[in-house]
Amino acid sequence: MPRRPKPPPPTLVLLVRHGSTPTTGKLLPGRAPGLHLADTGKAQADAVAERIATLPKVAAVYASPLERTRETAAPIAKRLGHKVAAERGLLECDFGEWTGQELKNLMKLPEWSTVQRYPSGFRFPGGESFPEMQGRIVGTMAKLRERHPGETVVAVSHADPIKAAVAEAVGTPLDLFQRIVVSPCSVTAIAYSSGGPVVLAVNSTGALTDLRPS
Repeated sequence: MPRRPKPPPPTLVLLVRHGSTPTTGKLLPGRAPGLHLADTGKAQADAVAERIATLPKVAAVYASPLERTRETAAPIAKRLGHKVAAERGLLECDFGEWTGQELKNLMKLPEWSTVQRYPSGFRFPGGESFPEMQGRIVGTMAKLRERHPGETVVAVSHADPIKAAVAEAVGTPLDLFQRIVVSPCSVTAIAYSSGGPVVLAVNSTGALTDLRPS
């Protein structure tokens, strides 16, 4: 009997949310350009770079093209001896006409309840729907797995795409993804293999040395 080919080894993706900005928790910045890390965010980026540097060899560092993600990825890449590679699939959700609006005002809109409780049925006016965003980030994870079989990669993104990736990985309906918390510069680790994804950590701000399937 011919031997079955071995399945490709799992790819470990470390999803890092960007550091804090001057508008974090105040505005919905979306994809608007020109938003940089606050001093707190820069310190968070340096700290997560040190945490990731404790892991075995990391093959690549990717980031969404926005300034705040690239600035978060920069110290990680420097610490690991890599350059930051831009990956559009890691972009923030396109909030369309809601981009740049104050959160306190958006929370007063009747649509806000749909965003929180029925996101799978919502499209931002002039922007992206949540299912489209989830399909994009899941497709990006598949692309990274194809590029880096058996390797560890860093992907610096935004809260909603990371939450959507976690929901897909654990089989949670998109309508429950708002229950997942992803803090600035936290690490969410997902191992992708032929047997399906395994979530090793979500919103981690501690040591990363024990990331392995149980």
